[in-house]
Amino acid sequence: MAHPERFLLAGVMGWPVMHSRSPKIHNFWLAKYGIAGTYVPLAIRPEGLRAALRALPALGFAGCNLTIPHKEAAFEIVDRVDPLARRIGAINCVVVAADGSLDGYNHDGFGYIQSIVEAYPDWRADAGPIVVIGAGGGARAVLASLVDRGAQEIRLVNRSAERAQALAKEFGPPIEAAPWKERHAALAGAAMLINTTSQGMAGQPALDLALDTLPVSAVVSDIIYVPRETPLLAAARSRGNRTVNGLGMLLHQARPAFHAWFGVMPEITAELRAMIEATI
Repeated sequence: MAHPERFLLAGVMGWPVMHSRSPKIHNFWLAKYGIAGTYVPLAIRPEGLRAALRALPALGFAGCNLTIPHKEAAFEIVDRVDPLARRIGAINCVVVAADGSLDGYNHDGFGYIQSIVEAYPDWRADAGPIVVIGAGGGARAVLASLVDRGAQEIRLVNRSAERAQALAKEFGPPIEAAPWKERHAALAGAAMLINTTSQGMAGQPALDLALDTLPVSAVVSDIIYVPRETPLLAAARSRGNRTVNGLGMLLHQARPAFHAWFGVMPEITAELRAMIEATI
């Protein structure tokens, strides 16, 4: 898609942000599709977020991604919020409209579902009970996407029972909160287990969860991608479960953002995946 009159700009706002793989992903696509533009990391402190977002139109940006700690704060700054992002309660993508106003979207749920379907095309959200560990922003995006895909029973487990109960009440059926002390038993009969917490991430302790009652037929998913195989995924793989890490979610959530900014829906290729894996 040619834009001879301008050099296209987009980026990712976070604090910190230099660890983000998003610039590598988007700049790979810009080069692949011959688009004159660049995608840059934008180190924005929380107190500077409003000014930074409002400056996007004047600086000629098509939009930006948002990462920790800005996803919820930006929700209150943009002019319009997509209905799905409103349900999730956070945005990870801002698109600058033609009149300079800002639209907020959340593509994390899309990225998550696409990563699962890519790994296991026969996967179905209604195949059986799904256990989700965690009740933060990642969990909200995953839960919304699972409900939209037709999940019939979701068991939500979190260290803070109050937070899990509040989230289950907000979303309603098919989500039910289970106490943390019952997390092991909650795996019985499950068709899928999803970790949305930071437990197992590089530098963090492993998730305290025994898989003894989890059926070997269940898919085990972790939205973490550093390391590529968390202790949870390693334990699941060793007992015969199919596993999916968080790299596919990262890659796929970037696709609709790139399309909104640059007019091309990009593909996830083996070359791109290998390039990002090499940085992990």
